[in-house]
Amino acid sequence: MGKLRRALMLVHLLSESSEGLTLDEMAAELGVNRRTAERLRDTLREEFDIEERQDDRTKRFFIRESLRRVYTRPNAEEVAALQAEAQARRAEGSGHAGQLESLLAKVKSALDDRERARLAPDLDALVRLQRSRITAGPLLDATPEAIGVVQGAILAGACVEFEYTAVDGSEAKWRRVIPYGLIHGPTTYLLGKIPPREGRTDKEPVFFRLDRITDPRTSNQAGCAPDDWDLDAWLARSFGIWREDDHDIVLRVGPSAIERARHWRFHPGQVLEEDGDELLVKFRSGGLREIAEHLFTWGGDISIVAPEALRGVMRERVLLALGSV
Repeated sequence: MGKLRRALMLVHLLSESSEGLTLDEMAAELGVNRRTAERLRDTLREEFDIEERQDDRTKRFFIRESLRRVYTRPNAEEVAALQAEAQARRAEGSGHAGQLESLLAKVKSALDDRERARLAPDLDALVRLQRSRITAGPLLDATPEAIGVVQGAILAGACVEFEYTAVDGSEAKWRRVIPYGLIHGPTTYLLGKIPPREGRTDKEPVFFRLDRITDPRTSNQAGCAPDDWDLDAWLARSFGIWREDDHDIVLRVGPSAIERARHWRFHPGQVLEEDGDELLVKFRSGGLREIAEHLFTWGGDISIVAPEALRGVMRERVLLALGSV
């Protein structure tokens, strides 16, 4: 504990001193010899930018910035991760790519010239050889303005109004919904619920694709998700994006794929159970078509135990793939 106290005391001394301290002054303040003070200074340099100035023939050392700045300053790895994510979301057409790019620009602009020079070599290397993977998917046009309107309505506790074009391309229809969530990804969705009306039973929230929304605006009608609304729990009831009745899903993993399956997330609520030399994967979810299509990627290493409805959907998808239907 004595070493820790001396380290903390030296950090305080170097950050509070306007003129800086010599090694001899550090040693005197800490009650140690000059060599110990020197070693402690070198150790602190791994975490703090300790600068020095020449005072006649003596060097004086100090920490220029406040301690808060030291601990909130981003490092090269963090900036590179943010840049890779922003670039990937821009490449896949994600609606919130602009917000990530704006954040990246603000982070970089907050760095002073000395910090930029220090980060530049590492940042260049990481940016050149680091990417966020872009998966196959639709090229959509969810505008930043539409996302901004939805976010503004969430903050204002108001409904969102817009014109919505259905998948079949029919004429756009006016909608007013309470914003229950904004789901980002290759396709950006507004999760909205029609405001309850007198004599009408409340329905569950439904998805609206932002690329099919035109003229979005914040409504004059108040509307916000209830305080006990759990977006993560609601999303977990589906395997993918489509909403269906829940089913108890049981999948059987063959011996050759068990190790892979143990390191695979099928569903947030999954349970893995050993069954002889095989593995059972259990969870409750809707989205049978999406589950069936995902199982194609396992090349026959996973079989369906239950429910029978999932078996039926799988047979249908196989026949369609073979061109038999």
